[in-house]
Amino acid sequence: MLKVAILDDYQNVSQQFIDIEKLSGKYEFKIFSKPFNDESDAIDQLADFEALLIMRERTPITKNLIENLSKLKFIITSGLRNKSIDLVAAKKRNIIVCGTESNIHPTPELTWALILGLARNLKEEIDNMYQGYWQTTVGVELKGKILGLIGLGRVGSQVAKIGKAFGMQIMAWSENLNLDTCKELDVLPCSKEDLIKTSDFLSIHVQGGERYKDCITLKEMDKMKKTAFLINTSRGPIVNEDDLIIALSTNEIAGAGLDVYSKEPLPENNKLRFLPNALLTPHLGYVTAENYNIYYTQMVEALEACINGKPIRTIE
Repeated sequence: MLKVAILDDYQNVSQQFIDIEKLSGKYEFKIFSKPFNDESDAIDQLADFEALLIMRERTPITKNLIENLSKLKFIITSGLRNKSIDLVAAKKRNIIVCGTESNIHPTPELTWALILGLARNLKEEIDNMYQGYWQTTVGVELKGKILGLIGLGRVGSQVAKIGKAFGMQIMAWSENLNLDTCKELDVLPCSKEDLIKTSDFLSIHVQGGERYKDCITLKEMDKMKKTAFLINTSRGPIVNEDDLIIALSTNEIAGAGLDVYSKEPLPENNKLRFLPNALLTPHLGYVTAENYNIYYTQMVEALEACINGKPIRTIE
């Protein structure tokens, strides 16, 4: 039987979407619900597996990991791209890499949960309600405020449409901003500097990688309004985390709503956890029952296709 590792099942829910018992005559599954201690630990625990079913950008599938997993034949990831897989190393080993489809709207929905949470001080008010207090803060309205978007692609466009419904003014910048999309959505294109200086809510929706690494540092945050909020549901390294901690601690900006971090899971002693003006969620952007159903169903579908010699949704 083919030995299959299901990685990164932090919530222990994969078996709700994969009928392991039905497939037990064909595959030998092992579920890993916790992150590995380090890459050496991952190599030791995955040495005997021929296939990995992985959740996008949780466990890094590096060149070193690939080179040390001599039995590995297939990597199936959620989503149709995964920057944490070394595709060159996989190709060199003739390892087939496949992906799945993914719903686009869960991340924009979570983005708005963070924006609304910041605007109405929900973290503080909810905590205070459980402590017996009543109406301890004064929030701000969204109507008439400026929503600045770094990135106006599939996710950013959805965020812009909802912003319009709230009566906000929308501005956008990215290195490859599509002006036709701006015109279609009635979004004002602008420079990065103008976006940072003008926005009341600055939300990030570009892909990770070197291009946008440290796109927002203390230099940028110093230029933001002191009443402004920063929201990141894209990738942690786009915002310099150490600089963000300084900006929040010194009230250079009013607050931040974060779903992604430089290191995930976020360490228990990370200073962000202790800042009252940081609204934090544990990378929930794509974590919905609907998305997980697509991911796990299509992971098994892709694995079956690989076994039959007809791979689908390959990633190269």
